[in-house]
Amino acid sequence: VQLQASGGGLAQPGGSLILSCEGSGFNLDDYGVGWFRQAPGKEREWVSCIQPDGSARYSDSAQGRLTLARDIDKKRVFLQMNTLKLEDTATYYCHAGHFQRNYCPNYRSRYAWWGRGTQVTVSS
Repeated sequence: VQLQASGGGLAQPGGSLILSCEGSGFNLDDYGVGWFRQAPGKEREWVSCIQPDGSARYSDSAQGRLTLARDIDKKRVFLQMNTLKLEDTATYYCHAGHFQRNYCPNYRSRYAWWGRGTQVTVSS
């Protein structure tokens, strides 16, 4: 299993970005994918995850602003980030794990695989 996050960049407060997580070596309808982020000097925190059945879960900070979607055939998971805030600045990582269909965890120790992150900087 390999994962690669991309799509980060510089955005203004209130702006939008779309992050992408491309996977190989597994099927998205059997695995859950989680997004985590890590700001300088802080612990990596959970942002969102998508269950094998396609349902998504969001952290309180992400709810209403971020949306997860996936393309099973292309093995990609997309994180649409709207109404960006300064505190969204972080390196974003995608993680994957084999979970039951209606479950994805909000703590990274449950995910067996992850890849290099992509940097998101929100600044005016």
